Amino acid sequence: MGESTRQQKYSKLVQKELSDIFLRDKRGILENAFISIADVRMSPDLSVAKVYLSMLLVKDKERVLENINSRKGEIRKALGNKIGKQVRIIPELIFIKDEVEETASRLDELIKNLNIPPAPKGE
Repeated sequence: MGESTRQQKYSKLVQKELSDIFLRDKRGILENAFISIADVRMSPDLSVAKVYLSMLLVKDKERVLENINSRKGEIRKALGNKIGKQVRIIPELIFIKDEVEETASRLDELIKNLNIPPAPKGE
């Protein structure tokens, strides 16, 4: 079952504001890594946001994700400062590494390396 309209609106709001927080990153949480918010999925009661992070150009993804998770309280507080007047609940943040782009590039590489012989000319 899909998300409700309310969940979708809330997701877009959280995604926009978190993207802005990550873009400005005055606290050094991202360690100058380029990270974008690929998607945000809200729980039905809007209390939990699963935030999918795209870290395509980051070398040590696990360490950066660990750093973000260790400082998620600061990130949630910054989010609360931005959307606190618009919403009742500031959601709990769960950061997840988005692997869609990595999987796509791996599949592209596999397809390029396939050794497919040309079809016979007679057929």
